[in-house]
Amino acid sequence: EVKQLEEKSPRLKLVYLPPYSPELNLIERVWKYFKKQVLYNKYYKTVCEFRKAAIDFFSKIDQHAYALKSLLGGGFENICT
Repeated sequence: EVKQLEEKSPRLKLVYLPPYSPELNLIERVWKYFKKQVLYNKYYKTVCEFRKAAIDFFSKIDQHAYALKSLLGGGFENICT
């Protein structure tokens, strides 16, 4: 059905992505940034301390808006031609 719809519409173009492409999956970029901010070179004595750090990160994610915007903005230049 999708291919038929594509054939009928001049505005649609299917772009086939590789089966595994984490660089194109935006949430992978968020997780990488999260790990860098919350996990790298940090020691949490208990799971509760780690949980609190993770919750704090996501509850204050707007403080990371500039860094996340730059991470999530690029990388699709060669895909959408």
